[in-house]
Amino acid sequence: MLALFLVPVPADAQESGFDRLPADVLDIRPPSARVTGEPGEMRIEPAGCVTLGLETARRRIVDVAVQEWGFFGFRVVDETVDEPRARRRRFRPGPEQALRVASSIGGYWAVTPEGGWILENQNDAWNGRRGVASRWRSPWSAAFVSWVMCEGGLGDTDLFERAVAHRTYIDQAIRARDGVASGSAFVAYDAGETEIVPGDLLCTARRPRYRTIADRRENPDPVARTHCDIVTRVDARAGEILAIGGNVRGTVSLKRLPAIVGAGAVLRPDRSTFAHLKLRADPIAADAMNSSPTIRAAGCAPGGESPAQLEVLRLVPRSC
Repeated sequence: MLALFLVPVPADAQESGFDRLPADVLDIRPPSARVTGEPGEMRIEPAGCVTLGLETARRRIVDVAVQEWGFFGFRVVDETVDEPRARRRRFRPGPEQALRVASSIGGYWAVTPEGGWILENQNDAWNGRRGVASRWRSPWSAAFVSWVMCEGGLGDTDLFERAVAHRTYIDQAIRARDGVASGSAFVAYDAGETEIVPGDLLCTARRPRYRTIADRRENPDPVARTHCDIVTRVDARAGEILAIGGNVRGTVSLKRLPAIVGAGAVLRPDRSTFAHLKLRADPIAADAMNSSPTIRAAGCAPGGESPAQLEVLRLVPRSC
């Protein structure tokens, strides 16, 4: 049976992560700027999202997602190998790291319609016995994707419907495929039906366990448990896809997904992906992640060593 495990991360990276880049290098409003106050008294600071042309969206989506991956410590969940169930583990940050990322996760929630009450609920948890080390009461993976799209240039909800559950924007992409949501930036396909490109989304479902988008059409369960990750690199020769998601083992992680060449010589994930949400934009390089500002900064730091994960994943900057 498939198991997930976290690739070991050096202790200093675990606690500090990689600082976000200055605006003159990557012009992104950090999620922490969307909230005010400390954990226990955190409030949303209303702010709009960026709406740009689709021609720039792929590049921005990849760059934003990679920067957040670095900020959370470059953690990797490897699905290309089978490991004993006992090796599965959730990252549990210490108080210092929990405090460091609290406002960022709060900022992800801030771009969703339900973010206000969710943050209030989390304030109650923070004011409890465990303090800032309390786990988030609500899963924040869809909020993470919503924030990436907000900063990636898809701020208009006709382009991307931000939500606390992945099924909301999955259904929007399915409606686009059915010719209904014509303004949607994403269109839904079955895994392996069309080429996967960085900036696309790959989605899975647990309850019910959908296998195709037709399954979702036939059973639009209003509380279906779904999850989507943002594709950042496609490597047909190695037979793998790299994708970044939020709240993966409790943090922002990069998944290493096994992939096979299917019908029509199209690479597809060799696992449980039921929906491929394809961005309506021209493709970018399959290894676009390697040229992201964060990978360049981490791999080209003068006199320093780049994170070990970058070498393992062959994330070598194209230029320094």
